Amino acid sequence: MEKEGVKLDRWGYEIRTSSQACISAINSYYNQVLSYGRERSVILEAASHDKDCVLPNILAAHFLYTSDPSKASTFLHASKSHLEHATLYEKLVFDAISYLISEDRDDDVAVELHSKLLKEFPRDLVSLNRAQLLCFSMGRPDLSLSLVHQVLPLNEGESYIYGMLAFPLLELEQMKDAEEAALRGFEINKQDCWSQHAFCHVLQYNCRFKEAVKFMEGCSSSWSTCSYFMLTHNWWHVALCYLEGEAPRQRVLEVYDNYIWKELDKTDAVGPEVYLNAAGLFLRLCVRGELDIFGYRLKVLAGFLADKANWYLDWHLDVLTVWALAKTGELSKAEELLKGLQDRILRMTKKKRQLMQRGFTLAEALYAYGSGNNRHGVQLLGPDFDANDCKIIGASNEQVDVFNEVWYCMLLNTGEAEKAIDVIEKRIKKRDDIPFLWRLLEKGYKLVNRPEAVVANKQVRSLENAYFN
Repeated sequence: MEKEGVKLDRWGYEIRTSSQACISAINSYYNQVLSYGRERSVILEAASHDKDCVLPNILAAHFLYTSDPSKASTFLHASKSHLEHATLYEKLVFDAISYLISEDRDDDVAVELHSKLLKEFPRDLVSLNRAQLLCFSMGRPDLSLSLVHQVLPLNEGESYIYGMLAFPLLELEQMKDAEEAALRGFEINKQDCWSQHAFCHVLQYNCRFKEAVKFMEGCSSSWSTCSYFMLTHNWWHVALCYLEGEAPRQRVLEVYDNYIWKELDKTDAVGPEVYLNAAGLFLRLCVRGELDIFGYRLKVLAGFLADKANWYLDWHLDVLTVWALAKTGELSKAEELLKGLQDRILRMTKKKRQLMQRGFTLAEALYAYGSGNNRHGVQLLGPDFDANDCKIIGASNEQVDVFNEVWYCMLLNTGEAEKAIDVIEKRIKKRDDIPFLWRLLEKGYKLVNRPEAVVANKQVRSLENAYFN
C-alpha cells in the first residue's frame, strides 16, 4: 500500500512524489533502458512532472552527462537539493549515480556502490543494467556476472534478466550456459533484443553462421524502436556472419547499405552510434583485403569521423577512427586525434592511466596499420599481444577479435611468419571453422615453405563450401 506523498515504481520501490505522471514516465524510462530503446529522453518528462522528486532528476543527470554536461549538472543539483526528503531507494540510486558521473571516479568504487544498491533493492534491473555497462567499460565480465547472480534469485522469470545473464557468460566463454540463458530470455520475451543479441554471439562464436543469420533476420522486425547503436550493431553481427561464413560479398554490401548506413537518413539518427558499427565492419573487410568492393564508402565514413564533434565520445570509436583516417590518407587528422587521446590519458588518475595505456597503444598500432607501417605496428603491440587485454576500450570479445586479425596480418606482412603461425594455430584450436584464419595460416606456411600449406588450403576450400555457398 502506498503511503501519503509516496508512490511505487515498476519494481514496487518507494518514490517520494505525489505525481502519478512522474511515476509513469519513470516506468517508461525503465522500459526504454531495458529494451535498448531510443526514447530514453522520457526521463526528462518525469522530472518535469515533479521537479522536486529526487529519482527522475538523478536519472536525468545520468542520461545527459555525456551529451550535455551543463544540463546534467542542473539535474544533479536539483536531485541533491531535495535528498533529505527522499526514500532510502532514491538515496542509494543517488549515491551510485552521482559518484558514477563524478570526475576522477574510481570504477571499482562505482561498482561497489551499485552492488550495495542492488543488495537492498535487487529488483531494480535498470541499476543492474547501468552497473553492467560500467563493468563492460572496465573489461570485467566477471564483475558483471557476479552482479547478475546477486539479484537473480529475486528475478526468476523476469523479462530482460536472462539476456543480462547471458552476456557476461559469453564474454567469459561459458558458451553453453550463455546459450541457455539467452534462449530463456528469448522465450520470456521475443522482443528482448539483448537476449537475441547474446544468442547471436553464441552462434557466431560456434561458427553457426547460417543459423545466426536466419535467427537474427527473423528477429529484425523487432529492432525498429531500438537505439541506433543497438539496431545497427545487430545488423553488424549479421554482416559479420555473412563475411565469416563466406557468403557472396554482395550480401555484406547490402546489409551495410540498407541496414547500417541508411539509418543516418532518419531525422533522429545519432551518428556516432552508427559510425562505430560501420567502421568496425570496414576494418574486418580491410584485414581480408576486400575493401575494394565497398568503393568510396570508407572515404565517406572517414569524412564524418574527421569531424571533431565525434571524437572522445567512446574509446572504441576513437581507436577505429584513428585507423579509418589513416587508411584514407587523413594522417594529420589521425595524429591530432592520437595526441588528444594521449592528453586525456595524462589527466587520468594513475590507476586509470595505467589501464587505458593499453587502449592508447592499440590506437597507435591501428594508425601504423592504416598508414602502411606494419613493422612499427608489430613493435607497438609486442610479441605477446592479446586483443582481450584491450577490452578496456569498451568492446566485446567479438569486437576486439579483429585487432588480433590485424596483428596476424602485420606479422605476416613483416616476414614474421613463424610467430604468426604459432599464434594463429593457437587461435584455431579455439575456433577451427573460420576460413579466413586458415587462409592466414596457409599464407604463413607458404612463406616458410612448410608442407602443411596443402592441408590448410584443403581446409579453406572445405569450409568455404560448408556455409553459404
